[in-house]
Amino acid sequence: MTTTQVGAAVDRAREAAGLSQRGLADRTGISQTTLSRIISGERAAKMPEIIRIADATGYTVAQLTGTATAERVQYAARASNGSDMEKMRQQLLDFIELDAHLDDQAVPAPQ
Repeated sequence: MTTTQVGAAVDRAREAAGLSQRGLADRTGISQTTLSRIISGERAAKMPEIIRIADATGYTVAQLTGTATAERVQYAARASNGSDMEKMRQQLLDFIELDAHLDDQAVPAPQ
């Protein structure tokens, strides 16, 4: 995604969460000026900022950046107890996205 597209995604997430730019700034600790520049595409958002925006709006990092983990993953699963396959798939993708985030933040894997 381009800087402008990420900015538009951040703005959609902000609106969907019912927040003003000031409200999002308050929730994320990112200045309103910086948020305005990110939303307008004047400034690229840094990953820690994207993570805070995602947390504040309920969006995922992938939704804000266009980096779809699901497009990079192949998996096979079988439900034998009547479980909802789509729910299982989404949970798997959530875990994989979290793992990728921890890798990006250089958090070591447990030994």
